[in-house]
Formats: sequence, structure tokens, C-alpha cells
Amino acid sequence: MESGTPYTAVVLAGGKAARLGGQAKPQLEVGGRTMLAAVLAAVADAELRIVVGPPQPVPPDVRQVRERPPGGGPVAALRAGLVEVSTDVVALLAGDLPFLTGTLVTELRARLTDDGVLVVDEGGRDQYLLGVWRTSALRAVAAGAHGPTSLRRAMAPLVVTRHRPPVEPGTPPPWTDCDTPADLARARAAAGTPQVTPPPVVRPSLLPRFQSPPD
Repeated sequence: MESGTPYTAVVLAGGKAARLGGQAKPQLEVGGRTMLAAVLAAVADAELRIVVGPPQPVPPDVRQVRERPPGGGPVAALRAGLVEVSTDVVALLAGDLPFLTGTLVTELRARLTDDGVLVVDEGGRDQYLLGVWRTSALRAVAAGAHGPTSLRRAMAPLVVTRHRPPVEPGTPPPWTDCDTPADLARARAAAGTPQVTPPPVVRPSLLPRFQSPPD
């Protein structure tokens, strides 16, 4: 498919990061901007950008929608995002990909020949939230998914092209996400974000005892 074909970006940005203190993960900063801002910048040429999840800061031209029920999982979020889509092609992305680039999105769009094309990481795992899809294919799987189910299971029937983008040594891969404090620290270090070390906490029992001067 021509990379100039109009597309819509649907970004799943819901849920709380339990292992990151329950914060809204897409709003955590890496490299001086939020991870959600990085994803939205990578799809700046989309006809429409849709963020699915709780209300959060986004540019004024980004449409926000909420899955039903709130917190209902990625399939419910996909279904809610597709309601707003009018293009034949959709980029389906996670909201916590701080190293996603527009170049990679363009590569994926150019490789779309079947139902969809997605990125495969260094471990051979399919990244279903880092791909470009035909809208009709996504609507079919969203409509056919009943009850709680994973996105991987719902999308398993689709015919998928797999893309392994080259990664320069020492460069964080585009599928890098941040699920734990250690993940976040590594991503910030890779982005050159200064790490602030808090001062040590001194317990009162460890404070030095001062004696009165001798007479």
C-alpha cells in the first residue's frame, strides 16, 4: 500500500500502571516529554488522531474517547476507537512507546498488504499495539470478541505481515515500553533524561549524639 494513503491513528492510553505507583503511564515523561506525546508526534500526519482512555492532556486536535465499560481492556478500547474512524487504514498503537518514530509508522503503512502489518521485537513477539491495519479487519475482530479476552487472542485470525525494523547498536528499540520502575529508568537513561537522586533519609536513631563540652 502507498504510504501516502490517508490513515487514522488509534492510541490506547488507558489503565493505571500498578507497578509504577498507579500513575497514568502515558503521562510519564521520557526525554523531556510524555510518552503519549511521543506517540502522537510519530503520527502527526494522520488524518485523525484518537486517544482512548481517561481524560488526559492532549493537543487540541486530538479526539479523546472512553472505552465501555471504563477500564474494560484493550478490546473494548479498540472497539471505542474504531467508532470514530472513517479511513480504510488504522495505525493501532500503545500510548507508552517513547521511542516510536514517524519513519517506522511510514514503513509499516508501506508494507500493508494483508489484514495488517505489525512489528516483531527482538524476542520474536508480535507487537499488536505497534502496527497498521485495515479498518474493516479490525472492525470484524472487535465485533466478534465477546467477554473478557486479550487483544492477541481477538486478532489471532487476521492475516498479518511481520516487520523486524533494524535497530542501531546502543539505540533503544521502538517497541520499548515502560511497565516497571526499572523499565522507566532505563528508558530515561537512554533518552538522556537526567536522573535525580533523592537525598538519603536519615533516621533519628542514626543521628550523632552530641556530648556536652567538658568543664
